[in-house]
Amino acid sequence: MISYRDISKRFSADAPPAVDSVSFDVAEGETLVLLGSSGSGKSTLLKMTNRLLEPTSGRIALDGEDITGGDPVDLRRKIGYVFQGIGLFPHYSVRDNVGIVPRLMGDTPSTRNHRADELLELVGLSPDEYAGRFPDELSGGQQQRVGVARALAADPKYLLMDEPFGALDAISRDALQQELLRLKAQLKKTIIFVTHDIFEALALGDRIAVMHAGKLEQIGTKEEILAKPATEFVRELFAKPARQLAACGTLLGFEQEGRGATKKA
Repeated sequence: MISYRDISKRFSADAPPAVDSVSFDVAEGETLVLLGSSGSGKSTLLKMTNRLLEPTSGRIALDGEDITGGDPVDLRRKIGYVFQGIGLFPHYSVRDNVGIVPRLMGDTPSTRNHRADELLELVGLSPDEYAGRFPDELSGGQQQRVGVARALAADPKYLLMDEPFGALDAISRDALQQELLRLKAQLKKTIIFVTHDIFEALALGDRIAVMHAGKLEQIGTKEEILAKPATEFVRELFAKPARQLAACGTLLGFEQEGRGATKKA
């Protein structure tokens, strides 16, 4: 479990907090989506989770242990991290990119190559076809799959994903969302996923944490947020998507019948 207690972050003393006294827990095996617009504090909060940024105040704990109690490099090796820019090394092959963390951890070449090939298979890239390629020989979607494989290379318990599909076209984005749902079911990782896309949040999240101006507006399941928005901001944010889903005759698995809702079998 990841616990956040009164987490705040200020980048300067005279600026408003980028994250303002946020508290919540992420359960083991849960996918929590941090949803918000640019400047809402969602990515800042994510980066404090693996100490790419340090909080101004508050406490973050992994399985009850304060993350500030150890080496931040060791912490980052325990937490997979996937971001929009992908960040593959252009002069490394796909196999070598995936094997970066095992290499830093001292694994032998044969061990890390075997692990890299396993993970390429896992994310839908045949090692025979892709392991020897270089990043510029891949599509954007393929590069992002390699980024996910690299984040999983050390078999981390936790996976942080910072708008990983935001720069992709709609078809690639949908395919990777489905791939992530498959991996989630297979690997049982605890995932925190940052996005500004409401439909992506609805598709991927076990729960959604809505951020606005550094504050946590609401956290809950998609059904809870759609049925009982806690603030006017959340109500307005989800009003249009709810109408669109209702117009299609479905509301995340619920058929509309008069004023009520009956779940599909």
